[in-house]
Amino acid sequence: MGQCGITSSKTVLVFLNLIFWAAAGILCYVGAYVFITYDDYDHFFEDVYTLIPAVIIIAVGTLLFIIGLIGCCATIRESRCGLATFVIILLLVFITEVVVVVLGYIYRAKVEDEVDHSIRKVYNGYNGTNPDAASRAIDYVQRQLRCCGIHNYSDWENTVWFKQTRNNSVPLSCCKAALSNCTGSLTHPMDLYSEGCEALVVKKLQEIMMYVIWAALAFAAIQLLGMLCACIVLCRRSRDPAYELLITGGTYA
Repeated sequence: MGQCGITSSKTVLVFLNLIFWAAAGILCYVGAYVFITYDDYDHFFEDVYTLIPAVIIIAVGTLLFIIGLIGCCATIRESRCGLATFVIILLLVFITEVVVVVLGYIYRAKVEDEVDHSIRKVYNGYNGTNPDAASRAIDYVQRQLRCCGIHNYSDWENTVWFKQTRNNSVPLSCCKAALSNCTGSLTHPMDLYSEGCEALVVKKLQEIMMYVIWAALAFAAIQLLGMLCACIVLCRRSRDPAYELLITGGTYA
């Protein structure tokens, strides 16, 4: 029974190392997605430290690829030193992913305050005649999230741009996508998106952070299983160095 358990543990361990390679690619993708999406909303979110979980998760993804290589070699060769190194590295990565989850929840809670602090400044700096980066960001967000203004389209009436243009209109990015003849005029409010952008930006950024949190939690669970299997193999190796090799089918001396 013990021998069967060891062989099963080693088989699972080899399989988990293959999963680690796949996980490395997925984690790097999640981190890159956070960076790319954050770039679209960075004018509404001034705290660059919010990207720390994304940076860590990309680093973890890169490390997981190396861990998978070490784990496969150590398991197949049944190297006690290699398996011990594998367990230690997995433990360190597991702790790192716990830190990612904690930071993710902290920054997720801060999103609403950050957006509320910066969004009015961004809207007041809008320049529809010669759009700068912030103005392009506003137009992008209003089209992408199908929203208008901070809480609703009437917020535009308090902006510098609206007072300067004096045409009682909001940016065309407030127009509903299905309408081709919309001019942004406040005399036709039915042509405009009625929902404000602040709540939707907060929701989007919180969703992004949740991707990081769930990715970290999922692979932390896989790593726990990997550490357990490696410890089983190590304990058996310590008690009986002559047990059957996984790939050679050897027998006891």
